[in-house]
Amino acid sequence: MYKLYKSLIVSILTILLLTACSSKSVEQSENGKKEINLLFNFATSSLDPNVDTSYVSLRAGITETLVHLNDETLKIEPWLAESWSSKDGQTWTIKLRENITFQNGNPMDGVAVKASLERAMKDSIAIKNALRIESIEADANTLTIKTEVPFPEFPSELVHPNTSIIDITETDFVKKPVGTGPFAVSSFTPGTSVDLIRYDEYWDGAAKLEKARFSFNEDANARSLALESGGADVVFRPEVESLENLETISGVTVESTSTFRVHQMTMNLQRKPLQNINVRKAMDALINRESIVDTILRGHAEVATGPFPSSFTFAPDYLEKQTGIEVAREFLRKAGYEEVAGVMKKDGEPLELTLLTYSARADLPLIAQVFQSDAGQLGINVIIQQIEIPEEYMAANRDWDLTTYSNLTAPRGDAGYYLNATYHPNGALNFSGADDDKLTSMIDKLNTTVGQQDRSDIAEKIASYVDEQVYNSFILHPNTLVAYNSDKVKNWVTSRSEYYMLTNELDVY
Repeated sequence: MYKLYKSLIVSILTILLLTACSSKSVEQSENGKKEINLLFNFATSSLDPNVDTSYVSLRAGITETLVHLNDETLKIEPWLAESWSSKDGQTWTIKLRENITFQNGNPMDGVAVKASLERAMKDSIAIKNALRIESIEADANTLTIKTEVPFPEFPSELVHPNTSIIDITETDFVKKPVGTGPFAVSSFTPGTSVDLIRYDEYWDGAAKLEKARFSFNEDANARSLALESGGADVVFRPEVESLENLETISGVTVESTSTFRVHQMTMNLQRKPLQNINVRKAMDALINRESIVDTILRGHAEVATGPFPSSFTFAPDYLEKQTGIEVAREFLRKAGYEEVAGVMKKDGEPLELTLLTYSARADLPLIAQVFQSDAGQLGINVIIQQIEIPEEYMAANRDWDLTTYSNLTAPRGDAGYYLNATYHPNGALNFSGADDDKLTSMIDKLNTTVGQQDRSDIAEKIASYVDEQVYNSFILHPNTLVAYNSDKVKNWVTSRSEYYMLTNELDVY
């Protein structure tokens, strides 16, 4: 009865949401303005571009970074910065584009950018650790930045959305950050949507759209229904099961694009059972990757053998692993476990694991359920716990063992971002708690190495070492799924980095 009641409530809320979206859509068509509604899969309660892990300000075209990633070449390119150079890899000269203004009309000059970067490092330990900046000096439109150590790949870190440049004299960072992008914030309802208006003085040419709405809904089915009803014009990650139906609708285009993302099983190395490598190998062996790709993702993914898609030069050729319940059983036997009356035990204690997951990526809870079922056949009690914001929960709590987690691994076209963030002791995404001197030394060497081939060689060794130690298990590389009304939306681009969405080129027919 409770499940039926809960289902009814969810249905009613979904209908109300779609009705609201549809009303907005009708209003848009009646007033004749050029505007669209994009429905995203992660909700946010803050637009603060320096700390929001949903990166809404960048994705919604409110803010921009100094450096931009070219989605096709996977090379970094100038954006707010015009150029950068360094003779020693530690002292950097960055020249800013001239005649750029923030959305309040204030100039984006060296002093403003210096203040923005310093504010980002002050409010985000992740950005402080990633940039490793010792000092910044500003002279007109030139910045001189010195890093703590030689850091040849420093410019690539300036692609990160949390380094977005804002006018810090406007202090309502949560509700109305003031950036340099083509759209300014009109209003923001936390957890629901942000309404945007065109910034006519945008430096790269005023946006073709007059208005836009960037909405949030973490229910994949509701997002698909919103597109069907006309309540949304672009839907990010519609429900996989709905794709065939969406493709039959006249005027709807569905795009499935390979990306730099990996779905992984993050392991908490501070939990006693997972400190044993054979237990970690057993968890890895239990994951039926091919089945998950075929059934849960309906083929819109690539089986992962490591963190990086096989198309990258720094993705190693891994040895084929044996998988399955019997293989996992043997690893647990090596770890000192035995099955007693259908329960896996060691020293009389049953093996029980808490597995975190979150619904904003609809496939992750399903992967968690499959893993729970397979582990149950081996006598392991896996308790699934739903959380909302994985980064916040994993950083603040250590009462969990495993997490189905999704992460961008090479959004700058380089291995350094993921390896530093995930496996360095100071890494912002080191939720597993990895603190391995050998691994840290290899990452530090990568950080001071110049030249793509040399960097790729070191990154391969690091990725192989991580695989040998099974610090995390890599499940699959999901495609980015986007569905949109192509009878209305013009110039939409599904980016592999997932960073750039509402642009000045986006238009309507």
